[in-house]
Amino acid sequence: MNDDKQIIRDWLKQHQISEVEVLVPDLTGNARGKFIPAHQFLNDSLPKLPESILVQTVTGEYSDEHWEFVEPTDTDMLLKPDVSTLRVVPWAREPTAQIVHDCYNLKGQLHPLASRTILRKVLAAYQEAGLKPVVAPEVEFYLVARNLDSDYELEPPAGRSGRKETARLSYGIDAVAEFEDFVEDMYEFADAQQLDVDTLIHENGAAQLEINFRHGDPLSLADQVFVFKRTVRETAHKHNMYATFMAKPMRIEPGSALHIHQSVLDAETGRNIFAEDDGAFTPAILSYVAGLQRYTPELISLYAPNVNSYRRLAPDISAPINLNWGFDNRTTAFRVPHSEPDHTRVENRFPGADANPYLAIAASLASGLIGMREGLTPTEPHAGTANEDDVEVARTLEEGLRNLRATPALCDLFGDLFLRAYTAVKLDEFEEFNRVISSWEREHLLLQV
Repeated sequence: MNDDKQIIRDWLKQHQISEVEVLVPDLTGNARGKFIPAHQFLNDSLPKLPESILVQTVTGEYSDEHWEFVEPTDTDMLLKPDVSTLRVVPWAREPTAQIVHDCYNLKGQLHPLASRTILRKVLAAYQEAGLKPVVAPEVEFYLVARNLDSDYELEPPAGRSGRKETARLSYGIDAVAEFEDFVEDMYEFADAQQLDVDTLIHENGAAQLEINFRHGDPLSLADQVFVFKRTVRETAHKHNMYATFMAKPMRIEPGSALHIHQSVLDAETGRNIFAEDDGAFTPAILSYVAGLQRYTPELISLYAPNVNSYRRLAPDISAPINLNWGFDNRTTAFRVPHSEPDHTRVENRFPGADANPYLAIAASLASGLIGMREGLTPTEPHAGTANEDDVEVARTLEEGLRNLRATPALCDLFGDLFLRAYTAVKLDEFEEFNRVISSWEREHLLLQV
């Protein structure tokens, strides 16, 4: 810890930092924390935050069971900086640093309700098995015109031509160029923060973009997605528009996903355990896929964490609706792309862009690990269009939460306290949403039933 403190001290001095953002990912994957003057941050005491911030709903409320998961006295957590997450805040007016922190209880243990803790526990299970997982996220999002009244539907922003997109422009080069100023600033901000962003494409929706990250360590990539989402929102504000990671922000447009490519290496040799030298698949990748098939119905609420998430998981070419897998088949939930043997991987297409990246990556890796432990066997690979098959996953948040604690192996990995707290928070969000009477109901039911 003292070595880390010195590294941070030297870095802050080198960059002439005057203020530090102490960041903690909350249950939704958004940033909580505090601003601290740099000289004060470097004193001997660790920053603190009340542990109750870890069990707030997306609206900032608390569930009725709130005090079952945290101390009734609303005890503080100790926050320990992860020096690997030290970055500048390129949009700040004053020289500002940001550091993602791990949450500890007063006994010095990682806090069981913190998102980073959950991913760390899954990664520790891989380490114990002599394995090293590797992930590469793909993040989709929409640019939308500024919307100051939530009763009005969202619209695409005008590009440099002064016009709004109306056509399907997947992989359109000129379509991306419509937002060239935004894209250039976004890349500049990403470079300043040393985010491992790779390719940018225009997705199928109007003003919908996708950024791919280079493959790497799961915790580092979760941190980078966490930082990237802040970066995109800030860049959009700079250009007088919004960026949204809602799973389904517009009725007539496809949803936005957080696809997760994942492979597993032998920790000692560094070899990809999913393929032989000649490219033949190993039993490990088949059991990994089988684990994803077996446990996704229980973990779906970690991939689709909001009431809006399930609007994306509908019969459509853009999102999975069942548990099929296939070779280079983008209609399946779990896709194995054609690749060289050492790049053999599985793509989980279930998570939405609105998912907490720490929890989505943890859920996906946990499913695969348990599948390998149990030697599970997957179904036959799907050769056709999977979204013509029956729906096999939950269609509402409430339904998705029902079996979250059904498997002891998952409870051991995630912790029963976390799963109970997550369920309570998300059920509270569902019930609050369920009390809203929509315009559809007033239009079609008011005088006809």
